[in-house]
Amino acid sequence: MELSKKYNASESEKKWSDYWEKEKLFKFSPGKKIYSIDTPPPTISGTIHIGHAFSYSQAEFIARYKRMKGFSVFYPFGFDDNGLPTEKFVEKKRKIKASKMDRNEFIKICLEETLRAEEEYKKVWKSLGISCDWNLFYSTISPKVRKISQLSFIELFEQGREYRKEAPTIWCPDCQTAISQVELEDKEFDSTFNDVLFETEDGKKIVISTTRPELIPACVAVIVNPEDKKNNYLIGKKIKVPLMDYSVQVFGDKRVDPNKGSGIVMNCTFGDQVDMEWWKAFNLPLRIIINKYGKLNEKAGKFEGLKLKEARKSILEELKTKNLLKEQRPIKHAVNVHERCQTPIEFLVTKQWFIKYLDLKDEFLKAGKTLNWFPEFMKHRFDNWIKGLQWDWCISRQRFYGIPFPVWYCNKCNETILADKKSLPVDPLKDKPKKSCKCGSTDFIPEKDIMDTWATSSLTPLINADWKGKTDFNKEIFPMSLRPQGHDIITFWAFNTIVKSLLHTKKVPWKDIMISGWGLDSKGKKMSKSKGNVITPEQIIQRYSADALRYWASTINLGYDAPFQEKDVQTGQKLITKLWNASKFSIMNLEDFNGKKPKELELMDLWILHKFNETIQNMTKHFDAYEYGKAKSELELFFWNDFTDNYLEIIKDRIYNEEKRGKQSKTSAQFTLETILLGILKGFAPIMPFITEEIYQLYFAKKEKQKSIHVSAFPEFQKELENKKAFDAGQKAIEVISKVRKFKAEKHVSLKAEIILSLEKETTNSIGTALDDLKAVCNAQIKEGKFELKLAETEQK
Repeated sequence: MELSKKYNASESEKKWSDYWEKEKLFKFSPGKKIYSIDTPPPTISGTIHIGHAFSYSQAEFIARYKRMKGFSVFYPFGFDDNGLPTEKFVEKKRKIKASKMDRNEFIKICLEETLRAEEEYKKVWKSLGISCDWNLFYSTISPKVRKISQLSFIELFEQGREYRKEAPTIWCPDCQTAISQVELEDKEFDSTFNDVLFETEDGKKIVISTTRPELIPACVAVIVNPEDKKNNYLIGKKIKVPLMDYSVQVFGDKRVDPNKGSGIVMNCTFGDQVDMEWWKAFNLPLRIIINKYGKLNEKAGKFEGLKLKEARKSILEELKTKNLLKEQRPIKHAVNVHERCQTPIEFLVTKQWFIKYLDLKDEFLKAGKTLNWFPEFMKHRFDNWIKGLQWDWCISRQRFYGIPFPVWYCNKCNETILADKKSLPVDPLKDKPKKSCKCGSTDFIPEKDIMDTWATSSLTPLINADWKGKTDFNKEIFPMSLRPQGHDIITFWAFNTIVKSLLHTKKVPWKDIMISGWGLDSKGKKMSKSKGNVITPEQIIQRYSADALRYWASTINLGYDAPFQEKDVQTGQKLITKLWNASKFSIMNLEDFNGKKPKELELMDLWILHKFNETIQNMTKHFDAYEYGKAKSELELFFWNDFTDNYLEIIKDRIYNEEKRGKQSKTSAQFTLETILLGILKGFAPIMPFITEEIYQLYFAKKEKQKSIHVSAFPEFQKELENKKAFDAGQKAIEVISKVRKFKAEKHVSLKAEIILSLEKETTNSIGTALDDLKAVCNAQIKEGKFELKLAETEQK
């Protein structure tokens, strides 16, 4: 692109994206200083929206910065393309149901769709300027990753950390699978608090208030607080369950709130965690009335076959008919839902695989303390999650597409048979164990369940470091330097990765963790297709540019959610235009510069070099603390206020009037101009990689003998550029210029209008050699005296 032309973002961005890929510019090469990034593998589950661009750009700023600081940056990219999210995506796209077709055929379709989606995702990331090394690409469904995930399972089984048990399980009726505690969200629903009449054996009516009347057939006990004087007389008595032909016993437990409802509660199997604790504590019978499809079973009597909502309605109607519903009060209450489908969860007793880790909560908290959290306050979410853990990690899923457990069960003695490590990855539905069972039987039942996708995603640092692979475990990469991720998956991804890393290596997987917020729609709402508020990166890139979109991402601090504001993108586009125009002016006026630093520099050149040196020092401090927004703001302020508004205007007379001002004066301006422009480009390069590359290639690439600005050195703070005396004098000159501009604006005259400027002797002595610059930029006749501004006689006419 020629300097004489207007900057064309779409042309430039494609050109440099192709160039970087062709030159393998971001290919990892082991070096003395390695900076390794545990890149979040996006889930193949739909369209990439602006929120993804927001968080991935923020991490990418750091990758580019570290590369320019001389690090060999290990920046892989992967896709999380197995498990429930991908299944749902494929089912919706193809309008099919995995449960109603051949499993192998469904898996084949999933593989086809994920490959297509990955190619589309890659295009978006490349258009956004994500500078990862695509040679370090991985997929969580690939044979290599399946092998690592299955090895992880076998190793933890051998450690005694995994067990299979029939136990109360969190169950999603819509997805028809067990899920883990981490997959729960609270969602507020409109409901009713129902006062239901139960009856003691001697015929006395008592009121039990419940929000879940559909669980009445699952009632196995009634609980009161033993210190509740109005109700503790019931302890030990039998209570008839309404609409059902059986009675239950009353027990005492201090967890019952005497002031909530009647102070009497029913214990069902199961409505919540407390129900389970009472069931265990009092050794109660099990009455599971809900099947895996979310319908009531035969234990619900006449309500068998009804879905939960239908059962709720029918049971309430029956209670009303029999005068057993005393009162109903409308309420709003939070219900646990599955975060994937927003369906209220239930508790079923099913056989599942678990990772035992509740005994390690203190170790996990200690591990969190060894990490550097950016921002620091995000550590509280991690700590609170661990302190609130009540379940071991359920890692089995009753789904179809994912990584199989490398397990069979002996049909004769029920022994668990693990796959031979050398034969991994395996699919027990297709493969057979290499040896017979220790009982001698060769009749095996394959495990049909698949692993939770987080059981594999939590291995990304080990996947990247080739744990248990063909090459030696890469200790230069692991522990990794940085984990960038969103705040919404601290409990999913960050926590589970720490768990797996500690169990397998006894090490915390990274040194730093950088937490981004969510990119929201313009009204502050989470983007979703159903709401019709999804904004895609492609839309913004086509309308403005990738650099402008990245600029918007740089305006939001780590850890904070931010609504998408198009005005911020527009601000970024204005900066790009100004940077192009300022560079055009600079480069055109450097054509006759010999590239050598003059023996002496003019005062205003010393002033701007000192100011830029300070800016670089602050930028480096901010970038090192992952405060990319503050780094960008420092440079942006310098660029607009000091460089374009003041310095470029100040040096024009020296550049244009060499005969009048002298060769030395012009050379000083040219040296400083070249130095500052190069520094500005490099400072903006991590945030706006395309425009900076375009300008760099026009002039600086040959001078520095570099393939790209992105592998050149980031500006360093230089002690020798500090010149407080010149800086203070320059600041006084800038103050005068500012007053002159204000004066001319108030007089409604051109900035080129001639004025008479009276300056006190102290000021003229301080500004000294910059007086000629001051005269030129202000078009002023300078006199000594009390500070005064007035128009020259020619202007007054």
